[in-house]
Amino acid sequence: MSAEYILETRGLTKEFRGFVAVNQVNLQVRRGHIHALIGPNGAGKTTFFNLLTKFLHPTSGSIIFNDTDITTEKPAQTARRGIVRSFQISAVFPHMTVLENVRAALQRNLGTSFHFWKAESTLTHLHGRARELLAEVDLQDFADELTVNLPYGRKRALELATTLALEPELMLLDEPTQGMGHEDVDRVTQLIKKVSSGRTILMVEHNMNVVSSIADRITVLQRGTIIADGPYAEVSRNPLVIEAYMGSANTELVGAH
Repeated sequence: MSAEYILETRGLTKEFRGFVAVNQVNLQVRRGHIHALIGPNGAGKTTFFNLLTKFLHPTSGSIIFNDTDITTEKPAQTARRGIVRSFQISAVFPHMTVLENVRAALQRNLGTSFHFWKAESTLTHLHGRARELLAEVDLQDFADELTVNLPYGRKRALELATTLALEPELMLLDEPTQGMGHEDVDRVTQLIKKVSSGRTILMVEHNMNVVSSIADRITVLQRGTIIADGPYAEVSRNPLVIEAYMGSANTELVGAH
C-alpha cells in the first residue's frame, strides 16, 4: 500500500448466517482526506465501521492501517494505533462540566483515567490542553457549563473535542449530524472541516448537503457492495447511485436533501 493511503480494506466481507452485510469491499482512504461513506438504509455502513473498530470480525478479507495488517487485532489495540470512532466511544458525562469532560478524555489518553481518587488539583496541568481543544470546536465560552445544559449541537461538538483529546490519526465519524436542525448541521459541518486539518476523517453521513460541501471523496455502498467511488460531482451523476437513493434514474441526487 502506498504511503498516501492511511487505510485500505481488501475483499472485506461479513456474513451473518448466510446474509452478506458487507461484500468484498475494497476501500482506500487517502491520508489527510475527508472520505464519506454513504448509502441507503441497510447498505452495510454501520457493519463496515464495526469491522474497522473490531466490534465485529470479518468473515474474510483484510484491513490495512499504515501498512500494517490489523485484521485480527482487538478493539483496544486498534484504538491505541490511533483509529478512534466518535459519537459512540466518546459519549459525554452529562453531570460534569464541559471542561471536565475533555479533561477526562485527556486522562484516558495518559492512562490515568482510573485515578479519580486523586485530588482535583493534580489534574490542573491538563486544563491548558483541554481549553485548547474546546477552542478548536468553538466551545471555549462553555467550559464551566454543565454538559447536561448544552444544546444538542453543542453536545456533539463536545464529543468531537473528547475524540480529539485521544489524538486520533484516523477519525471515524458515525452520522455526526444525525437528528440536528439546519443551524446545528451547518455548525458541526464547519467544525468537522476545521478539525480535519492535519488529520484523516472517514465518516458515515446521510445528509447530502454535508457530504457535498466537505468530502474529498465519496464511496457509495448498496447491499454491502461498493457501487460508486470518487468525487461528489462524479458520484452524484452515477445512474446506479441515483437509483439506489431515489428509486428512479430520472432524479438528480443533488436534489436529495
